[in-house]
Amino acid sequence: MSTLKVNTVQHNTTGFNNVVQFTDGGGTENGTLCRAWVNFNGDGTVTIRDDFNVSSITDFGTGDYSLNFANAMPDANYSAVSNSNRYGNPTSDLNVSRLLHSFGTTTLGFKTGYPGGINTLDNSTVCTVAVFR
Repeated sequence: MSTLKVNTVQHNTTGFNNVVQFTDGGGTENGTLCRAWVNFNGDGTVTIRDDFNVSSITDFGTGDYSLNFANAMPDANYSAVSNSNRYGNPTSDLNVSRLLHSFGTTTLGFKTGYPGGINTLDNSTVCTVAVFR
């Protein structure tokens, strides 16, 4: 087994969709790095705490958001994971990300709400989403 220690890994061509790929000895792709992630406050005025490749969040109303990518995905065939929580309110501390929907190349829909009812949306103070492709 070899150990590679570097400060920077860079694809040999430019452009956002030319990402570093992890391949086996035969050249079969085994994965890539995270293509976008965000941590934001979805309660009140939506505020991005930190992000990578997310230009903004669109707030469509209570618990309904859209992540806008700074650089478009090559297609909509990506995987996204999410989490949310609402601090400070004992009745809604179990707020969870309800649904990732509207997978697009430039946006991703994201809803948060109570775990009990399918149509019970609620804002969350901590929302996180990561996108892999």
